[in-house]
Amino acid sequence: MTEQIDTMFTRAVEEMRGLETTSFGSSAEAAIDPRLLQVFDAQLGSRHLDLAARWLRSQGKGYYTIGSSGHEGNGAVAAALRPTDPALLHYRSGAFFLERARQGGVSTALRDVLLGVVASAEDPISGGRHKVFGNKALAVIPQTSTIASHLPRALGVALSIQRVHKLGVPGAWPSDAVTVCSFGDASANHSTATGAINAAIYTGYQGVPMPILFVCEDNGIGISVRTPDGWIAHSYGHRPGLEYFEADGCDLASALDSSTRAAAWVRHHRRPAFLHLRTVRLMGHAGSDVETAYRSAIMILGDQRHDPLVQSARLFVTSGVLSVDEVLARYESMRADVLGLARDVAELPQLTSSVSVRAPLAGPHPSSVAKLAGMGPLPEREAFFEGTLPEREGALTLAQSINRALGDVLVQHPEALIFGQDVARKGGVYGVTRGLLHKAGGARVFDTLLDEQSILGLALGAGVSGLLPIPEIQYLAYLHNAEDQLRGEAATLKFFSDGHYSNPLVTRIAGYGYQKGFGGHFHNDNAVGALRDIPGLIIASPARPDDAAAMLRTCVAAAAAAGTPSVFIEPIALYHVRDLYQVNDRLWLSPYAAPEDWPGQHAPIGTGRTHGDGQDLTMITFANGLYMSMRVARRLAQSGICVRILDLRWLAPLPVRDILREATATGKVLIVDETRRSGGVSEGVTTALVDEHFTGSVERVTSEDSFIPLGDAALHVLLSEDSIEFAARKLVSDRPR
Repeated sequence: MTEQIDTMFTRAVEEMRGLETTSFGSSAEAAIDPRLLQVFDAQLGSRHLDLAARWLRSQGKGYYTIGSSGHEGNGAVAAALRPTDPALLHYRSGAFFLERARQGGVSTALRDVLLGVVASAEDPISGGRHKVFGNKALAVIPQTSTIASHLPRALGVALSIQRVHKLGVPGAWPSDAVTVCSFGDASANHSTATGAINAAIYTGYQGVPMPILFVCEDNGIGISVRTPDGWIAHSYGHRPGLEYFEADGCDLASALDSSTRAAAWVRHHRRPAFLHLRTVRLMGHAGSDVETAYRSAIMILGDQRHDPLVQSARLFVTSGVLSVDEVLARYESMRADVLGLARDVAELPQLTSSVSVRAPLAGPHPSSVAKLAGMGPLPEREAFFEGTLPEREGALTLAQSINRALGDVLVQHPEALIFGQDVARKGGVYGVTRGLLHKAGGARVFDTLLDEQSILGLALGAGVSGLLPIPEIQYLAYLHNAEDQLRGEAATLKFFSDGHYSNPLVTRIAGYGYQKGFGGHFHNDNAVGALRDIPGLIIASPARPDDAAAMLRTCVAAAAAAGTPSVFIEPIALYHVRDLYQVNDRLWLSPYAAPEDWPGQHAPIGTGRTHGDGQDLTMITFANGLYMSMRVARRLAQSGICVRILDLRWLAPLPVRDILREATATGKVLIVDETRRSGGVSEGVTTALVDEHFTGSVERVTSEDSFIPLGDAALHVLLSEDSIEFAARKLVSDRPR
């Protein structure tokens, strides 16, 4: 299988024989930057990796053909940086990766990339799960093909470089490191990219260090859609707070010069910069792409004439560094090396079972989580709480318990950060984080700009940099425009790095309905289906104050011990509730456990909590549903119906053993679900019972498939105590089937 750019390169170099100088060797090399020849080797390697990927695909052995051809100028960006500078790379970054590998002394980079192409289980970064550019020893954080989703994480990595040193905790990067993040010109238009770049400028504007180099590799086309000429320069060339550099990525000397200046500027000023690297795209978008269907032959030929390998060869031939024969020998030698490696890896085994595929998604070991969650206090605890320890305060509300638990997390984990919109000075919309800024300081508890993608991206970057981030999303409805940061970035990182990288974070979200006097849908959202669909993501949903504190410690322990990402959904309507059955009964309050009692109150992931021991009916519920179900259960008891209630507590993974045990105890199950009938939690509970061959009666009562309107209209679509009671009485009165 012969590619046109392959034969064109050889022909173009042959035609350079008339351009050769009379002197070759070390004296000529001294006249140009010595890094250029090293980058040229990376360019050659990258090109032949692309050719080998297409050859492997033609043999039915390769699975990934999105190549770097035309973008080989990004090798100059790597040469301008250090191998300890964290890199989040565009998927056309073959030359960058090879040059970074040379800098870092990794001699197996060509083979490593090919192992990814053939999905070999020996792939050292993904273990055969995806072809990515990544290597922890080289500070290359793997990214998939999701457009621009890695930019918010890059923002977080850049912010964390100085933050870890300010806090005096171990970090992943040197204090003078520069974060580099590359992407294409089409991706530069994505809201994720524009938001992340804006957030970097916003942060730098406030004087906060933000050492990040954005590299836009502009080939003028996004798959089949052209980028207007001059658009990138027009959009980013004159933005205050964003230093702009540009270079011809097909001209190796120009690319290296601009990259060197850009990297040095960021390293010195600790502010964001934008490197506009003009490139071309050769061989189409991917191996399956029929480029002639949307581009004219003249346009395709025009890009081929700007082949960066040809331009580099011309530079070395005309400067006397290499002869034509030496260029061709170098090219063919690289071909032989890469093809030899390709033939070797093509026969290697791939992942052979669902267990091996899913291995990185396995949850943290329960014993390690329990040990960390049950650790006793540090000496600084008394001073942090200013002499008033939480366990001495008496019974607390849900909001107060979460607040005190967050305080204990800050004491126990000096690497922990709490941040989000309004969390610092205001203390959160509902006061849940009130006072933590005063106690922990602005380096650890701080407000962010109003952009959920940037908030979560900051957390993702902090997590891979040695910190333990606890971001807050104000409302569940606000999460939906940023869900991909959890799905496509946080949850996938372990999977696509075979566990080499992880995303320790606990995302706090105020959610669910029943909030009175404020909002409608955007402040009363019960849509959790999108979260429950994310493999490897833990979802905690506490209802009672004591459970909330214990579960928060568990989530933090899972993040610290195993890099596990979790979402902690807090029911807004229960934040400040004190009474359960009647005014001033204070039965929804709970005392805060003293540290010596934490081991006994540990809430393991995927375990529920049973209230009552009735033999007539089992209610399975969570969050606001628990509060309503307990009130209904009291009324049922007055008419002789004895109920037990299982609080799920964890929505992912569900407490299946507890579900089956409590269901079997009565033989009749009512699932009380405040989320929606379609896509809600009750579907998962019902399925779990079916999978476990439960033979009793099962009914469910839920909220309607509707958004939540403003005011009392919400009562027509939300689950109510009346609907729970009606369903419970009907189920108990029904004869066994």
